[in-house]
Amino acid sequence: MENLYFAFCQGDVLLMKSGQSMTIPAGEEPPVAFQPWEHVTDISWAEQRMPCRIYRLDRPVTGRGDLQMVGLRKSYELLSPEMYRLAGKCAELLYWDQNSKYCGCCGAPMRWDTEISKRCTECGKELWPQLATAIIVRVTRGEEVLLVRAHNFRGEYYGLVAGFVETGETLEDCVRREVWEETHLRIKNIRYFASQPWPYPAGLMVGFTAEYESGELQLQRSELAGGGWFRRGSLPAIPGPVSLARQLIDDWMKNT
Repeated sequence: MENLYFAFCQGDVLLMKSGQSMTIPAGEEPPVAFQPWEHVTDISWAEQRMPCRIYRLDRPVTGRGDLQMVGLRKSYELLSPEMYRLAGKCAELLYWDQNSKYCGCCGAPMRWDTEISKRCTECGKELWPQLATAIIVRVTRGEEVLLVRAHNFRGEYYGLVAGFVETGETLEDCVRREVWEETHLRIKNIRYFASQPWPYPAGLMVGFTAEYESGELQLQRSELAGGGWFRRGSLPAIPGPVSLARQLIDDWMKNT
């Protein structure tokens, strides 16, 4: 039986050349053999009829003209949207597997029970992958949009206010809190925009729009390296198309 093979090494996914494009390797045998001790995870995907197998490589694949290791984010530009999302799911499962070897209650080894769950070999505790939920919000003031540059950004671009949801918060509560903590601004008219899996390493980004209500901009310097109000014709460098931040900014530009 043919399978799709999602092989990862140090954050890179293995892709195969298919004409002038790249794709996930498929076939009856894996493109690179996995070690006998390596666990191979089998999953199904509602939109993909071919079974999927996930495994980890102990070293990058080099010297193969037909195969190439590509960063997961970079693969967004090379794969179809469906395959990119599936690669992200596979990467998240590998990350979870690596970090859930032992039971948090009794310390015994965990074993795979279903495609997306494990069970303790001693006490029977069940475990499923956990997602870190975060919000991201586009705040506008008339014809201006609020853009910020966090210290942890991998570049000089400006993005949107974002942060993780805390225990006991609604998503809207988190939006208000993050905007206040990072900018000391009050906002109104919070509206849901879209959500996006964010497998870096295991997150769900929930996007919102909001409007400025009151306050003077005061940046939280422990989190932000810069920020301000920008008009459409004077935007700084912004995030790439893989991100929900870019979708929110593009939507604003289209409708401004």
